[in-house]
Amino acid sequence: MDSITQATLGAAIGHAILGKKIGGKAAIIGAVVATIPDLDVALLPFYDSIQGISIHRGYSHSIVFSILGSLLLTFILGRLKWFKSITFRRLFVFNWLVLVTHMLLDAFTAYGTQLFLPFSDLRVSFDSINIIDPVYTLPLLFGLGFTIYQQYINNDQSIANHVGLVVSTLYLLFTLGHKQHITSGIKAELQEQNISYHSLKTIPVGIGNGNWYGVAKNDETLYIGKYSDYTHGHTVFHAFPINDYLFNGIEADIRKKLKWVSQDYYTVAEKDGKIRVYNLQCDMQGVRMYGGYKAPTAFYYELTPNADGSHKLSTGMHTKTIEDK
Repeated sequence: MDSITQATLGAAIGHAILGKKIGGKAAIIGAVVATIPDLDVALLPFYDSIQGISIHRGYSHSIVFSILGSLLLTFILGRLKWFKSITFRRLFVFNWLVLVTHMLLDAFTAYGTQLFLPFSDLRVSFDSINIIDPVYTLPLLFGLGFTIYQQYINNDQSIANHVGLVVSTLYLLFTLGHKQHITSGIKAELQEQNISYHSLKTIPVGIGNGNWYGVAKNDETLYIGKYSDYTHGHTVFHAFPINDYLFNGIEADIRKKLKWVSQDYYTVAEKDGKIRVYNLQCDMQGVRMYGGYKAPTAFYYELTPNADGSHKLSTGMHTKTIEDK
């Protein structure tokens, strides 16, 4: 999820656990701790373009890190005067919950999280909520804000923060159930249009969990269609050849990493002697059209051949788009 949401969730959890002891300071520390896993982006300049693909939401988003990081933070925070009256156990629970909920929340988005590092690089992704969704964030923000206000003005405890946590959590669980409803609708559309496929991914876009993309795949083709609860029109599925043969001659480590990050939902295209790889696992920004060139989404990895036969990996972004009709 976005940084504001993660900080707000950390602040709400922090105040729920430590608010009675240290007041609004609990929310501040919770927000700070909640941002720690995303500091992994600061490491990107130290890795090459291939390694950099898997750095974000890597080790800093693993269950192992949540435990070891919590122990370290508990030791550090326990030495500050704010936390002298708080037991080691309670402080550890605070740190662990803030860190692990950050990781689990990210797992609900399409990009996923490498929860099981260093034992497995499997990316856990439930694909049920967009990376920015105010419907999830605002109950947390309002509940926390009202609780801190009440505590500051009247020195009174309010349940608003707890209510905000419950409402946001219920919405998150709703997205899992709603995804099943959306998937059934997209399957019906695919069947009606006689589109053959062996695997299907549904990905939310926008706020409110109402707009989705369906990505259906067979051995040769990906079919991409936008599906919405707000409209009941016919879903247009755009067909894109996978073109796996264009990976021939590309270094094995590059092929493996690009297939990993896309979870095998990708298409490959050739443009001006360069190879472009579109990741349809998490990047859904609408079909792009440039004259006779049609792209399945905006972002792409580009492989440029070097003189020695190797390839340089870079990224690009299309800007023009066409509307589904």
